[in-house]
Amino acid sequence: MAKTKTAFFCQNCGAQFPKWVGQCTSCKQWNTVVEEVVQKEEKTTWKSSNNSPSKANKPLKINTISNDSEIRLDSKNKEFNRVLGGGIVPGSLTLLGGEPGIGKSTLLLQIALSLPFKTLYVSGEESQKQIKMRADRINPNSENCYILTETKTQNIFQQISQLEPDLLIIDSIQTLHSDYIDSAAGSISQIRECTAELIKFAKESNTPVVLVGHITKDGTIAGPKILEHMVDTVLQFEGDRNYVYRILRALKNRFGSTAELGIYEMQSRGLREVNNPSEVLISKNEEDLSGMAIAATVEGMRPLLIEIQALVSTAVYGTPQRSATGYNAKRLNMLLAVLEKRAGFKLAAKDVFVNITGGISIDDPAIDLAVVAAILSSNVDIAVEKNNCFAAEVGLAGEVRPVQRVDQRIIEAEKLGFTKIYISKNCTVGIKNPKIEVIKLGKVQDMVRGLFG
Repeated sequence: MAKTKTAFFCQNCGAQFPKWVGQCTSCKQWNTVVEEVVQKEEKTTWKSSNNSPSKANKPLKINTISNDSEIRLDSKNKEFNRVLGGGIVPGSLTLLGGEPGIGKSTLLLQIALSLPFKTLYVSGEESQKQIKMRADRINPNSENCYILTETKTQNIFQQISQLEPDLLIIDSIQTLHSDYIDSAAGSISQIRECTAELIKFAKESNTPVVLVGHITKDGTIAGPKILEHMVDTVLQFEGDRNYVYRILRALKNRFGSTAELGIYEMQSRGLREVNNPSEVLISKNEEDLSGMAIAATVEGMRPLLIEIQALVSTAVYGTPQRSATGYNAKRLNMLLAVLEKRAGFKLAAKDVFVNITGGISIDDPAIDLAVVAAILSSNVDIAVEKNNCFAAEVGLAGEVRPVQRVDQRIIEAEKLGFTKIYISKNCTVGIKNPKIEVIKLGKVQDMVRGLFG
Protein backbone atom coordinates (compact mmCIF):
# COMPACT_ATOMS: atom_id res chain seq x y z
CA MET A 1 0.00 0.00 0.00
CA ALA A 2 1.16 3.50 -0.77
CA LYS A 3 2.00 5.60 2.22
CA THR A 4 -0.67 8.12 3.12
CA LYS A 5 0.57 11.66 2.54
CA THR A 6 -0.56 14.45 4.78
CA ALA A 7 0.04 18.16 4.97
CA PHE A 8 -0.87 20.95 7.36
CA PHE A 9 -3.21 23.75 6.23
CA CYS A 10 -4.27 27.00 7.87
CA GLN A 11 -8.08 26.99 8.14
CA ASN A 12 -8.11 30.80 7.97
CA CYS A 13 -6.04 31.61 4.88
CA GLY A 14 -5.25 28.22 3.31
CA ALA A 15 -1.46 28.39 3.66
CA GLN A 16 0.29 24.98 3.56
CA PHE A 17 3.03 23.83 5.96
CA PRO A 18 5.16 20.66 6.05
CA LYS A 19 4.63 20.32 9.80
CA TRP A 20 2.40 21.67 12.53
CA VAL A 21 3.02 25.20 13.76
CA GLY A 22 1.20 27.13 16.45
CA GLN A 23 0.95 30.37 14.49
CA CYS A 24 0.34 30.73 10.76
CA THR A 25 3.20 32.73 9.27
CA SER A 26 0.91 34.02 6.50
CA CYS A 27 -2.10 35.46 8.35
CA LYS A 28 -0.57 35.52 11.88
CA GLN A 29 -3.52 33.62 13.38
CA TRP A 30 -2.94 31.18 16.27
CA ASN A 31 -4.11 27.55 16.44
CA THR A 32 -5.59 27.50 12.93
CA VAL A 33 -3.20 24.93 11.37
CA VAL A 34 -4.66 21.40 11.09
CA GLU A 35 -3.49 18.20 9.43
CA GLU A 36 -5.26 16.94 6.29
CA VAL A 37 -4.75 13.94 4.03
CA VAL A 38 -3.64 14.98 0.56
CA GLN A 39 -2.88 11.58 -1.04
CA LYS A 40 -4.55 11.61 -4.47
CA GLU A 41 -5.57 8.66 -6.60
CA GLU A 42 -4.97 8.46 -10.32
CA LYS A 43 -7.79 10.51 -11.76
CA THR A 44 -9.06 11.47 -15.16
CA THR A 45 -11.00 14.44 -16.38
CA TRP A 46 -14.75 14.71 -16.11
CA LYS A 47 -15.00 13.87 -19.82
CA SER A 48 -13.28 10.50 -19.52
CA SER A 49 -16.58 8.63 -19.82
CA ASN A 50 -17.22 10.29 -23.19
CA ASN A 51 -13.74 9.41 -24.52
CA SER A 52 -13.24 12.97 -25.74
CA PRO A 53 -9.79 14.18 -24.69
CA SER A 54 -9.34 17.91 -24.24
CA LYS A 55 -7.48 19.83 -26.92
CA ALA A 56 -4.33 21.76 -26.12
CA ASN A 57 -4.47 25.50 -26.73
CA LYS A 58 -1.94 27.17 -29.00
CA PRO A 59 -0.46 30.64 -28.61
CA LEU A 60 -1.99 33.35 -30.81
CA LYS A 61 -0.86 36.82 -31.77
CA ILE A 62 -2.75 39.38 -29.76
CA ASN A 63 -3.79 41.35 -32.85
CA THR A 64 -5.40 38.22 -34.34
CA ILE A 65 -7.60 37.50 -31.32
CA SER A 66 -11.24 38.48 -31.81
CA ASN A 67 -12.46 41.10 -29.35
CA ASP A 68 -16.17 40.58 -29.95
CA SER A 69 -18.28 40.94 -26.83
CA GLU A 70 -19.07 37.63 -25.17
CA ILE A 71 -22.53 36.13 -25.51
CA ARG A 72 -24.43 36.28 -22.23
CA LEU A 73 -27.34 34.22 -21.00
CA ASP A 74 -30.35 36.15 -19.74
CA SER A 75 -31.14 35.05 -16.19
CA LYS A 76 -34.64 36.61 -16.43
CA ASN A 77 -33.69 38.63 -13.35
CA LYS A 78 -32.82 42.27 -14.10
CA GLU A 79 -31.03 42.93 -10.82
CA PHE A 80 -28.92 39.77 -11.13
CA ASN A 81 -28.06 40.64 -14.74
CA ARG A 82 -27.12 44.18 -13.70
CA VAL A 83 -24.65 43.02 -11.05
CA LEU A 84 -23.08 40.44 -13.38
CA GLY A 85 -22.62 43.08 -16.07
CA GLY A 86 -25.41 42.09 -18.45
CA GLY A 87 -26.06 38.40 -17.87
CA ILE A 88 -24.40 35.03 -17.20
CA VAL A 89 -21.26 34.39 -19.24
CA PRO A 90 -21.00 30.82 -20.63
CA GLY A 91 -18.11 28.92 -19.06
CA SER A 92 -17.87 31.28 -16.08
CA LEU A 93 -17.71 30.30 -12.41
CA THR A 94 -19.65 32.55 -10.03
CA LEU A 95 -19.41 32.39 -6.23
CA LEU A 96 -22.34 33.75 -4.19
CA GLY A 97 -21.72 34.33 -0.47
CA GLY A 98 -23.87 35.62 2.36
CA GLU A 99 -25.02 35.10 5.92
CA PRO A 100 -27.17 32.07 6.84
CA GLY A 101 -30.84 32.67 6.09
CA ILE A 102 -30.26 35.81 4.02
CA GLY A 103 -31.80 34.24 0.89
CA LYS A 104 -28.94 32.83 -1.23
CA SER A 105 -30.69 29.55 -2.00
CA THR A 106 -34.00 31.33 -2.58
CA LEU A 107 -32.41 33.71 -5.09
CA LEU A 108 -30.69 30.97 -7.11
CA LEU A 109 -33.70 28.65 -7.03
CA GLN A 110 -35.89 31.52 -8.18
CA ILE A 111 -33.53 32.15 -11.11
CA ALA A 112 -33.34 28.42 -11.94
CA LEU A 113 -37.14 28.10 -12.02
CA SER A 114 -37.57 31.07 -14.36
CA LEU A 115 -34.97 30.10 -16.99
CA PRO A 116 -36.21 28.79 -20.35
CA PHE A 117 -33.24 26.41 -20.73
CA LYS A 118 -32.19 23.28 -18.85
CA THR A 119 -30.83 23.94 -15.34
CA LEU A 120 -29.41 21.47 -12.82
CA TYR A 121 -29.70 22.54 -9.17
CA VAL A 122 -27.41 20.42 -6.97
CA SER A 123 -28.05 20.67 -3.23
CA GLY A 124 -25.93 19.12 -0.52
CA GLU A 125 -27.80 20.77 2.35
CA GLU A 126 -31.50 20.20 1.67
CA SER A 127 -33.61 17.27 0.52
CA GLN A 128 -35.62 17.29 -2.68
CA LYS A 129 -38.87 17.70 -0.73
CA GLN A 130 -37.54 20.78 1.08
CA ILE A 131 -36.55 22.36 -2.22
CA LYS A 132 -39.92 21.42 -3.71
CA MET A 133 -41.75 23.18 -0.86
CA ARG A 134 -39.80 26.38 -1.55
CA ALA A 135 -40.30 26.03 -5.31
CA ASP A 136 -44.09 25.78 -4.88
CA ARG A 137 -44.09 29.22 -3.25
CA ILE A 138 -41.92 30.77 -5.97
CA ASN A 139 -42.84 29.22 -9.33
CA PRO A 140 -44.56 25.81 -9.28
CA ASN A 141 -44.91 25.61 -13.09
CA SER A 142 -41.25 25.30 -14.11
CA GLU A 143 -40.38 22.44 -16.49
CA ASN A 144 -36.68 23.11 -17.10
CA CYS A 145 -35.26 22.85 -13.57
CA TYR A 146 -33.82 19.54 -12.35
CA ILE A 147 -33.02 18.91 -8.67
CA LEU A 148 -30.19 16.64 -7.52
CA THR A 149 -29.27 16.01 -3.89
CA GLU A 150 -25.67 14.82 -3.97
CA THR A 151 -22.33 15.78 -2.39
CA LYS A 152 -19.88 13.53 -4.25
CA THR A 153 -18.41 15.26 -7.29
CA GLN A 154 -17.91 12.03 -9.25
CA ASN A 155 -21.63 11.23 -9.01
CA ILE A 156 -22.52 14.82 -9.92
CA PHE A 157 -20.41 14.72 -13.09
CA GLN A 158 -21.96 11.38 -14.01
CA GLN A 159 -25.44 12.95 -13.87
CA ILE A 160 -24.20 16.01 -15.77
CA SER A 161 -22.92 13.85 -18.63
CA GLN A 162 -26.39 12.28 -18.95
CA LEU A 163 -28.47 15.45 -18.51
CA GLU A 164 -26.14 17.98 -20.23
CA PRO A 165 -27.57 21.09 -18.49
CA ASP A 166 -27.11 24.65 -19.76
CA LEU A 167 -26.54 25.97 -16.22
CA LEU A 168 -25.20 24.26 -13.08
CA ILE A 169 -25.94 25.54 -9.55
CA ILE A 170 -24.09 24.07 -6.56
CA ASP A 171 -25.50 24.67 -3.06
CA SER A 172 -23.01 24.75 -1.48
CA ILE A 173 -19.30 24.28 -2.27
CA GLN A 174 -18.53 23.52 1.40
CA THR A 175 -20.70 20.36 1.27
CA LEU A 176 -18.98 18.75 -1.74
CA HIS A 177 -16.26 16.13 -1.47
CA SER A 178 -14.11 14.27 -3.95
CA ASP A 179 -12.85 10.68 -3.72
CA TYR A 180 -9.43 11.86 -4.83
CA ILE A 181 -8.92 13.71 -1.51
CA ASP A 182 -9.18 11.71 1.69
CA SER A 183 -10.39 14.42 4.05
CA ALA A 184 -13.69 15.74 5.39
CA ALA A 185 -16.04 17.87 3.31
CA GLY A 186 -15.48 21.58 3.89
CA SER A 187 -11.76 21.22 4.56
CA ILE A 188 -9.22 23.36 2.74
CA SER A 189 -8.02 20.60 0.43
CA GLN A 190 -11.56 19.42 -0.42
CA ILE A 191 -12.80 22.93 -1.27
CA ARG A 192 -9.76 23.56 -3.46
CA GLU A 193 -10.02 20.20 -5.26
CA CYS A 194 -13.80 20.39 -5.84
CA THR A 195 -13.54 23.95 -7.14
CA ALA A 196 -10.72 22.95 -9.50
CA GLU A 197 -12.86 20.10 -10.89
CA LEU A 198 -15.80 22.46 -11.43
CA ILE A 199 -13.57 25.03 -13.14
CA LYS A 200 -12.27 22.36 -15.50
CA PHE A 201 -15.83 21.29 -16.29
CA ALA A 202 -17.01 24.90 -16.85
CA LYS A 203 -14.14 25.87 -19.15
CA GLU A 204 -14.14 22.67 -21.23
CA SER A 205 -17.92 22.39 -21.64
CA ASN A 206 -18.61 26.17 -21.78
CA THR A 207 -21.30 25.67 -19.14
CA PRO A 208 -21.76 28.42 -16.52
CA VAL A 209 -21.52 27.29 -12.90
CA VAL A 210 -22.86 29.16 -9.86
CA LEU A 211 -21.57 28.19 -6.40
CA VAL A 212 -23.04 29.07 -3.02
CA GLY A 213 -20.40 29.77 -0.37
CA HIS A 214 -20.65 30.04 3.39
CA ILE A 215 -19.14 33.01 5.21
CA THR A 216 -17.26 33.28 8.49
CA LYS A 217 -18.21 35.39 11.49
CA ASP A 218 -16.02 38.16 10.05
CA GLY A 219 -18.16 38.29 6.91
CA THR A 220 -15.57 36.76 4.54
CA ILE A 221 -16.06 33.72 2.33
CA ALA A 222 -15.34 30.55 4.31
CA GLY A 223 -12.43 28.44 3.11
CA PRO A 224 -9.09 29.43 1.64
CA LYS A 225 -8.66 32.86 0.05
CA ILE A 226 -7.54 31.07 -3.11
CA LEU A 227 -11.20 30.10 -3.64
CA GLU A 228 -12.03 33.72 -4.49
CA HIS A 229 -9.02 33.93 -6.81
CA MET A 230 -10.02 30.76 -8.70
CA VAL A 231 -13.57 31.84 -9.61
CA ASP A 232 -14.48 34.50 -12.18
CA THR A 233 -17.06 36.41 -10.15
CA VAL A 234 -17.63 36.84 -6.41
CA LEU A 235 -21.06 38.13 -5.35
CA GLN A 236 -22.04 39.16 -1.83
CA PHE A 237 -25.70 38.89 -0.76
CA GLU A 238 -26.15 41.05 2.32
CA GLY A 239 -28.72 42.83 4.41
CA ASP A 240 -30.19 42.89 7.88
CA ARG A 241 -32.62 40.04 8.44
CA ASN A 242 -34.77 42.48 10.45
CA TYR A 243 -35.33 44.43 7.22
CA VAL A 244 -37.07 43.20 4.08
CA TYR A 245 -34.45 44.57 1.68
CA ARG A 246 -31.45 42.59 0.42
CA ILE A 247 -28.40 43.98 -1.39
CA LEU A 248 -26.48 42.06 -4.06
CA ARG A 249 -22.95 43.38 -4.67
CA ALA A 250 -20.10 42.25 -6.90
CA LEU A 251 -16.80 42.00 -5.00
CA LYS A 252 -14.96 40.62 -8.05
CA ASN A 253 -16.07 40.45 -11.66
CA ARG A 254 -13.86 39.51 -14.60
CA PHE A 255 -16.67 40.30 -17.05
CA GLY A 256 -18.02 43.60 -15.73
CA SER A 257 -17.90 46.32 -13.10
CA THR A 258 -17.68 45.70 -9.37
CA ALA A 259 -19.56 48.92 -8.57
CA GLU A 260 -23.01 47.65 -9.52
CA LEU A 261 -25.73 47.10 -6.94
CA GLY A 262 -28.89 44.99 -7.01
CA ILE A 263 -31.73 45.48 -4.52
CA TYR A 264 -34.38 42.90 -3.63
CA GLU A 265 -37.34 42.84 -1.29
CA MET A 266 -37.98 39.62 0.63
CA GLN A 267 -41.58 38.51 0.37
CA SER A 268 -43.52 35.35 1.16
CA ARG A 269 -43.34 34.27 -2.50
CA GLY A 270 -39.61 34.89 -2.84
CA LEU A 271 -37.43 37.88 -3.67
CA ARG A 272 -38.97 40.78 -5.57
CA GLU A 273 -36.74 42.95 -7.73
CA VAL A 274 -36.71 46.62 -6.71
CA ASN A 275 -36.39 48.51 -9.99
CA ASN A 276 -36.71 51.98 -8.47
CA PRO A 277 -34.99 51.79 -5.06
CA SER A 278 -35.15 55.55 -4.45
CA GLU A 279 -38.89 55.34 -3.81
CA VAL A 280 -38.56 52.61 -1.19
CA LEU A 281 -35.47 54.01 0.55
CA ILE A 282 -37.14 57.36 1.26
CA SER A 283 -39.82 57.40 3.94
CA LYS A 284 -43.18 59.01 3.18
CA ASN A 285 -43.51 61.03 6.40
CA GLU A 286 -46.00 63.87 6.14
CA GLU A 287 -44.66 65.67 9.20
CA ASP A 288 -41.56 67.84 9.12
CA LEU A 289 -39.02 66.10 11.35
CA SER A 290 -35.60 67.44 12.25
CA GLY A 291 -32.46 65.39 11.67
CA MET A 292 -33.45 64.07 8.24
CA ALA A 293 -31.83 64.84 4.86
CA ILE A 294 -31.88 63.27 1.39
CA ALA A 295 -28.61 62.40 -0.38
CA ALA A 296 -28.17 61.74 -4.09
CA THR A 297 -25.66 58.91 -4.53
CA VAL A 298 -24.56 56.66 -7.38
CA GLU A 299 -23.94 52.91 -7.17
CA GLY A 300 -22.38 51.59 -10.36
CA MET A 301 -24.50 52.98 -13.20
CA ARG A 302 -27.55 53.52 -11.00
CA PRO A 303 -28.34 56.82 -9.23
CA LEU A 304 -30.06 56.45 -5.85
CA LEU A 305 -31.69 58.84 -3.44
CA ILE A 306 -31.31 57.73 0.15
CA GLU A 307 -32.46 59.13 3.46
CA ILE A 308 -29.97 60.12 6.15
CA GLN A 309 -31.16 60.29 9.76
CA ALA A 310 -29.20 61.94 12.55
CA LEU A 311 -29.79 62.44 16.26
CA VAL A 312 -27.77 64.88 18.37
CA SER A 313 -28.35 64.91 22.13
CA THR A 314 -26.50 65.94 25.25
CA ALA A 315 -24.06 63.31 26.45
CA VAL A 316 -25.10 61.66 29.73
CA TYR A 317 -21.65 60.32 30.52
CA GLY A 318 -18.29 62.02 30.27
CA THR A 319 -17.34 60.58 26.87
CA PRO A 320 -19.87 61.33 24.10
CA GLN A 321 -21.02 58.48 21.86
CA ARG A 322 -20.44 58.40 18.12
CA SER A 323 -22.46 55.75 16.29
CA ALA A 324 -23.03 55.23 12.57
CA THR A 325 -25.21 52.58 10.88
CA GLY A 326 -24.55 52.12 7.17
CA TYR A 327 -21.98 54.93 7.19
CA ASN A 328 -18.25 55.03 7.93
CA ALA A 329 -17.78 55.88 11.62
CA LYS A 330 -14.32 57.38 11.01
CA ARG A 331 -15.71 59.69 8.35
CA LEU A 332 -18.46 60.73 10.77
CA ASN A 333 -15.80 61.76 13.32
CA MET A 334 -14.02 63.75 10.61
CA LEU A 335 -17.20 65.64 9.68
CA LEU A 336 -17.90 66.43 13.33
CA ALA A 337 -14.38 67.82 13.67
CA VAL A 338 -14.95 69.98 10.56
CA LEU A 339 -18.19 71.35 12.01
CA GLU A 340 -16.44 72.06 15.29
CA LYS A 341 -13.43 73.78 13.74
CA ARG A 342 -14.79 75.47 10.62
CA ALA A 343 -18.49 76.11 11.30
CA GLY A 344 -18.30 76.85 15.04
CA PHE A 345 -20.80 74.22 16.22
CA LYS A 346 -19.98 72.86 19.68
CA LEU A 347 -20.62 69.14 19.27
CA ALA A 348 -17.74 67.78 21.37
CA ALA A 349 -19.97 67.22 24.42
CA LYS A 350 -22.93 65.72 22.55
CA ASP A 351 -23.90 62.24 21.43
CA VAL A 352 -24.24 61.90 17.66
CA PHE A 353 -26.03 58.99 15.95
CA VAL A 354 -26.26 58.65 12.16
CA ASN A 355 -28.32 56.06 10.29
CA ILE A 356 -28.94 55.31 6.60
CA THR A 357 -32.49 54.01 6.30
CA GLY A 358 -33.35 50.74 4.61
CA GLY A 359 -30.48 48.76 6.15
CA ILE A 360 -28.01 49.49 3.33
CA SER A 361 -24.40 50.66 3.52
CA ILE A 362 -23.06 53.45 1.31
CA ASP A 363 -19.39 54.40 0.80
CA ASP A 364 -19.98 57.27 -1.62
CA PRO A 365 -18.34 60.49 -0.28
CA ALA A 366 -21.08 62.47 -2.07
CA ILE A 367 -23.40 61.89 0.89
CA ASP A 368 -21.16 63.96 3.21
CA LEU A 369 -23.19 67.15 2.70
CA ALA A 370 -26.44 65.35 3.51
CA VAL A 371 -24.91 63.88 6.68
CA VAL A 372 -23.80 67.37 7.75
CA ALA A 373 -27.27 68.79 7.01
CA ALA A 374 -28.96 66.04 9.04
CA ILE A 375 -26.60 66.53 12.00
CA LEU A 376 -27.08 70.31 12.05
CA SER A 377 -30.84 69.93 11.61
CA SER A 378 -31.03 67.71 14.69
CA ASN A 379 -28.69 69.99 16.62
CA VAL A 380 -30.77 73.14 16.10
CA ASP A 381 -34.05 71.18 15.94
CA ILE A 382 -35.09 72.71 12.62
CA ALA A 383 -36.33 70.41 9.87
CA VAL A 384 -34.77 70.45 6.42
CA GLU A 385 -37.38 71.09 3.74
CA LYS A 386 -38.61 67.87 2.11
CA ASN A 387 -37.97 69.11 -1.41
CA ASN A 388 -34.21 69.57 -0.76
CA CYS A 389 -31.49 67.03 -1.52
CA PHE A 390 -27.67 67.10 -1.39
CA ALA A 391 -24.81 65.76 -3.50
CA ALA A 392 -21.34 66.95 -2.49
CA GLU A 393 -18.24 65.94 -0.55
CA VAL A 394 -17.01 67.90 2.47
CA GLY A 395 -13.27 68.54 2.84
CA LEU A 396 -11.19 69.10 5.95
CA ALA A 397 -11.14 72.85 5.38
CA GLY A 398 -14.94 72.95 5.36
CA GLU A 399 -15.08 73.37 1.59
CA VAL A 400 -17.80 71.72 -0.47
CA ARG A 401 -16.03 69.56 -3.05
CA PRO A 402 -17.43 68.36 -6.41
CA VAL A 403 -18.41 64.76 -7.10
CA GLN A 404 -18.60 62.72 -10.28
CA ARG A 405 -21.66 62.23 -12.49
CA VAL A 406 -23.60 65.07 -10.91
CA ASP A 407 -25.90 65.25 -13.95
CA GLN A 408 -27.29 61.78 -13.23
CA ARG A 409 -27.92 62.75 -9.62
CA ILE A 410 -29.78 65.90 -10.70
CA ILE A 411 -31.95 63.96 -13.18
CA GLU A 412 -32.85 61.35 -10.52
CA ALA A 413 -33.77 64.05 -7.98
CA GLU A 414 -35.82 65.87 -10.58
CA LYS A 415 -37.64 62.67 -11.52
CA LEU A 416 -38.67 62.05 -7.90
CA GLY A 417 -40.12 65.54 -7.47
CA PHE A 418 -37.38 67.42 -5.61
CA THR A 419 -37.16 71.16 -6.28
CA LYS A 420 -33.70 72.00 -4.88
CA ILE A 421 -30.36 70.21 -4.95
CA TYR A 422 -27.20 71.46 -3.21
CA ILE A 423 -23.91 70.77 -5.02
CA SER A 424 -20.39 72.22 -5.13
CA LYS A 425 -19.78 75.48 -6.97
CA ASN A 426 -16.96 73.76 -8.85
CA CYS A 427 -19.33 71.27 -10.52
CA THR A 428 -20.12 71.77 -14.18
CA VAL A 429 -23.74 70.92 -14.93
CA GLY A 430 -24.31 69.75 -18.49
CA ILE A 431 -28.12 69.83 -18.26
CA LYS A 432 -29.75 72.77 -20.01
CA ASN A 433 -32.62 74.45 -18.13
CA PRO A 434 -33.17 71.79 -15.43
CA LYS A 435 -36.58 71.88 -13.77
CA ILE A 436 -34.91 71.53 -10.38
CA GLU A 437 -33.14 74.52 -8.77
CA VAL A 438 -29.41 73.83 -8.55
CA ILE A 439 -27.78 75.65 -5.61
CA LYS A 440 -23.99 75.79 -5.72
CA LEU A 441 -22.02 76.08 -2.46
CA GLY A 442 -18.40 76.88 -1.70
CA LYS A 443 -18.26 76.18 2.04
CA VAL A 444 -20.34 74.44 4.68
CA GLN A 445 -21.16 77.82 6.21
CA ASP A 446 -23.02 78.78 3.01
CA MET A 447 -25.31 75.77 3.41
CA VAL A 448 -25.92 76.57 7.08
CA ARG A 449 -27.02 80.11 6.25
CA GLY A 450 -29.24 78.90 3.42
CA LEU A 451 -30.99 76.19 5.42
CA PHE A 452 -31.18 77.52 8.95
CA GLY A 453 -30.57 81.28 8.57
